[in-house]
Amino acid sequence: MTQTHLITGAGSGIGRAIARRLSGRGDRLVLVGRDRARADELAALFPGSIGIAADLRQPSSMAAALDEADVPDALDTVIHGAGIVELGPVGQLSARSWTEQLTVNLVAAAELTRLTLPAVRAARGQVLFVNSGAGLTAHAGWSAYAASKHGLKALADALRAEESEHGVRVTTVYPGRTATPMQEEVHRQEGRDYDAAAFIDPESVATTALAALDLPRDALVPDVSVRPGPR
Repeated sequence: MTQTHLITGAGSGIGRAIARRLSGRGDRLVLVGRDRARADELAALFPGSIGIAADLRQPSSMAAALDEADVPDALDTVIHGAGIVELGPVGQLSARSWTEQLTVNLVAAAELTRLTLPAVRAARGQVLFVNSGAGLTAHAGWSAYAASKHGLKALADALRAEESEHGVRVTTVYPGRTATPMQEEVHRQEGRDYDAAAFIDPESVATTALAALDLPRDALVPDVSVRPGPR
């Protein structure tokens, strides 16, 4: 049966790998881009999909963006794959850096979930959060990003408890370091050389995510971690 999935972060990395797999099996995609040009670019990348222009840096604007778009009344899945990162010690990170990461990585996800929840309930669907190992443990230099991801875990945990009565499943995936453009940016900020072969392939994370999405309804994967395997 064809399903419908709304996805953020489908332009690169893990989000793109998930979107490609879902599109490849004939499912319908609703893709969120930061502006009209990006939304149209994503829609062209996955033919038959719908592109929505919604800036995650401005969560209060998303309600109008969704109202203007042709979003189905029932959504089988909402997949939160977008995120930003800016590293730095607590003693140096600016209020702007904290605000931007918390807004994009957490507040926007909460607002998009709120806005789409009626459609997810209608489908007795699922919300999937692509979190991070940083959502479980915070290391030096990662305070703001990890705080946003710890908050995302709290959002998912609360949502799971609240929505069980409506038949909505909630899953969080915690990938370790994955070979994505974000990881390349992390290495640039860390001042280290980047070797994609040293990290998890985004396709491996996508496989884990789809296993959780496709699980029969008698079961739920609430949390799953994906770590680099032995080399």
